[in-house]
Amino acid sequence: MKSIGIITSGGDAPGMNAVLWAAVKAARFRNMKVYGVINGYQGLIDNQIIELNDRDIEGIIDRGGTRLGTARCAAMLTREGQEQAVQNMYAHGIEGLLVAGGDGSYRGARDLTALGVPIVGVPATIDNDLGYTDNCIGFDTACNTAVDCISKIRDTMMSHSRVAVIEVMGRHCGDIALTVGMVGGADYILVPEVEYEKPFDIDNVVQRLSQNRQFGNKSGMVVMAEGVMYEHKNRAELLGQMIVERMPQLDLKVNVLGHVQRGGTPSARDRRYALQMTERAVQLLHHGDTGRVVGIKDSAVMDMPLDDALAVKKVLNESLLRLAHALGQAI
Repeated sequence: MKSIGIITSGGDAPGMNAVLWAAVKAARFRNMKVYGVINGYQGLIDNQIIELNDRDIEGIIDRGGTRLGTARCAAMLTREGQEQAVQNMYAHGIEGLLVAGGDGSYRGARDLTALGVPIVGVPATIDNDLGYTDNCIGFDTACNTAVDCISKIRDTMMSHSRVAVIEVMGRHCGDIALTVGMVGGADYILVPEVEYEKPFDIDNVVQRLSQNRQFGNKSGMVVMAEGVMYEHKNRAELLGQMIVERMPQLDLKVNVLGHVQRGGTPSARDRRYALQMTERAVQLLHHGDTGRVVGIKDSAVMDMPLDDALAVKKVLNESLLRLAHALGQAI
């Protein structure tokens, strides 16, 4: 394979630009041309495709977001849109695609693979919700960003003897909440993977906060993933109200970290993962070994068939959950 395209798709993740940087470098090493697709699958359908060289990637390895852009694309769910994407790709002489994204991006890749497109996927999503890999690009940076925010919030909560309810990202996956809640010293952590009652036992949360006050803690913190009570638009506010109804003496503040978790300079770990996995992906494309995804398992780069990767169910890290239980931070 002598010509490849690269797509950054779905939600942006810190480290996507490092993927782009590594793809151009690794392809040049193998005398391959690289084309960038603007705005994800939508750009592939709209024929927004440009050839990339070193000038286009200069200074981007440490930048957050994605220089190529990304967008949701309803047309990729249709056969007509998929066929248009394939037609545009081949019109540019692109022989295969490197797709950087999460679960939805991989499903789009699988649709194109069914049409004969050679594809290799690179996991890039802050939620860390792909089960086949230990780490997705962007997760470490998002956790670092959230921990920094939580530390700042804790400072003011302690100064005013307040309790904070903090919502972090993670609709189906509680990896961010569990990680940042633990290292941020949260009193309670709520994640979507645990089957709570009512939808979780609010009395347990209140009991924990009350006990901590009896032990002398004047402030408190509850960290929840957005996937908990996702059907409610203002879920963090609702949780805060539920707590105050049972503990009216509390001075409680609600903080939704939101999209700040998506931005910022990618961490050294995320950049390293981006370089390692992207180099393997370009190597696979060069050899024509496609229909695969790369990942990290036990700190080493690996690859496996795309269909098999999508079939792996994402589960919460049981050892971390047990640790959170032992530290009194989670149900």
